[in-house]
Amino acid sequence: MENDLGRDPIRRLVLRIAVPSMLAQFVSVLYSVVDRMYIGNIPEVGNLALAGAGVCGPIVTMIGSVAFLVGVGGSPLVSIRMGAGDNEGAKRILANCFVLLAGLAAALTALAWATRRPVLLLFGASEASLPYAESYYSVYLTGTLFALLSTGMNQFIICQGFAKKGMLSVLLGAVLNILLDPVFIFLLDMGVAGAALATVLSQLASCVFVLSFLFGRQPPVRITFGGYSLRLMGRVAATGFTPFIIIAFDNVMIIALNSLLQKYGGAGQGDLLVAAATIAQSFMLVVTMPLGGITGGTGAILGYNYGAGQPGRILEAQKFILLLCLGYTTLLFLIGQGAPGLFVAIFSNDVEVARLAAQAIRIYTLGVIPLAVQYTVIDGFTGMGMMQYALPLSFFRKAIYFIPLFLLPMQFGAMSAFVAEPISDFVAPVASAIVYWRRIRYVVGLKPKKAK
Repeated sequence: MENDLGRDPIRRLVLRIAVPSMLAQFVSVLYSVVDRMYIGNIPEVGNLALAGAGVCGPIVTMIGSVAFLVGVGGSPLVSIRMGAGDNEGAKRILANCFVLLAGLAAALTALAWATRRPVLLLFGASEASLPYAESYYSVYLTGTLFALLSTGMNQFIICQGFAKKGMLSVLLGAVLNILLDPVFIFLLDMGVAGAALATVLSQLASCVFVLSFLFGRQPPVRITFGGYSLRLMGRVAATGFTPFIIIAFDNVMIIALNSLLQKYGGAGQGDLLVAAATIAQSFMLVVTMPLGGITGGTGAILGYNYGAGQPGRILEAQKFILLLCLGYTTLLFLIGQGAPGLFVAIFSNDVEVARLAAQAIRIYTLGVIPLAVQYTVIDGFTGMGMMQYALPLSFFRKAIYFIPLFLLPMQFGAMSAFVAEPISDFVAPVASAIVYWRRIRYVVGLKPKKAK
């Protein structure tokens, strides 16, 4: 095993898991960022194509959030069982997660395919951008199974201490995507459909890597068959509901934002604003996905030591995780405020889109530093299976976002919709910090119940 979750020095252990997990998530951002970068530079139709891909982005990510429902739902339970010395129980959980995720992937593919056109129109596609959105989305849906299995099952590699293997699985897909994008988009002249096809093939490669490892002999907890239980699957879904609903609602927020930008931007600026928002949201992915890599990846440490009954190691780990998160968010705050134009330039050479995108990034990043607290607290509770704390705090942040999102544009115009992000990013971490301060001493003193 790469890391001994119960005995290695905490700071060294956190770094060995957090850094690869953060890098893996950073690299995974390249899936969407590289696609959007090439799409935005398609001759003559780049802005419309980028707006179409931007509409697809949150819908695709919502589908992908099912991977976290199962992966992040099951991996803490596996870590807790391993910490308690119950590897057979951990294998049973993994077997149920594999079957559950494959079944959900098949059902989602069928549902999404049947509803693709009305969904795209409902969530912000204009008549001009719809052909590009539908072209990208239709091809992407063919790889839903690969996307969900590679992302969801990768969590079970990381939770066993194999953070570097988890990073390699993501790196494989991202590098392949970067290489294939220009071939399919420009050389074969497939446009946005080529970008989607490159992503599907990259996800297939990652999926093969992940499953080969988990069916192999190296991990102590491997994928097996049998012992299926609807009750256990329900517990996995209940544990993973918090990260699932966070990602799902994050994308509902993006969909609502795109719709409001179209409404208040009108025929003249609607598509330009959606294109600018797509660029700004890509920057926020650079903030939130690696941040989630730090806090989500290290959840294995918290879950294992919770199962082993070692509260001192839990508290020490969380302090160091918070310091890492604060360092990362501070760096991205400085970049977002000081040099957004450098990021914007890789997506579009349209002067108006670039101006709007840079302004949106500056607004979005006003509250990114407090996000370090939000992610540390919620993913910490999730890693220990404490949904009764994590879920309400997650919903609170979403509620705080939606109120100004709908009220501000009515009074101050389309651009004011972006202000909803920093408002929620300041208010929600304060509430999370208060709950954590009051409850953590009781949480770490509890012994977990065995999965049934």
